[in-house]
Amino acid sequence: MIGVLVSGTGTNLQALIEAKLPVRAVASNKQSAPALARIRDLPTASFELRDFESREQRDAAMGEWLLAQGVEVVVLAGYMHILTPGFLALFPQRVLNVHPSLLPGFPGAHAVADQLAAGVREAGATVHVVDEGVDSGPILLQERVPVLPGDTEDSLHARIKEVEHRLLPLAVEEFLCAR
Repeated sequence: MIGVLVSGTGTNLQALIEAKLPVRAVASNKQSAPALARIRDLPTASFELRDFESREQRDAAMGEWLLAQGVEVVVLAGYMHILTPGFLALFPQRVLNVHPSLLPGFPGAHAVADQLAAGVREAGATVHVVDEGVDSGPILLQERVPVLPGDTEDSLHARIKEVEHRLLPLAVEEFLCAR
């Protein structure tokens, strides 16, 4: 019932699997995404943008593939592309994302670096419903992470990821139960 979209190493995907959530399929925008190597007994597919004439066509193909796998809810676990309105229409109010900041502050791809540059005392993780904006959908869960003296982007991001690995499965489970 859950389809997971990944772009990177797949640690949040691993957290979903370890939480024994009903992950049915995993798709990526990168054929070489290390996250795909974590999967042994689930359908996987890659949808590289260069293989399609447009992002809309790529997202339509990816969405249709997920639907064919029986996916009802999509979870973005380190997926680094903005989804098109057409994709979101296939899964209305059923696409969730984890983001490394306390939204609505610091949306976008460089949230950890942006938080450090702004000198915030607290960073955090947010799980939210995806809408057509950038990290602007309704917030489901958030948790604060202190910014420590001497933090680098890597050290802060590592602590945020620890929270994400706990928060994302919890938010997904609560979302599924509410449905």
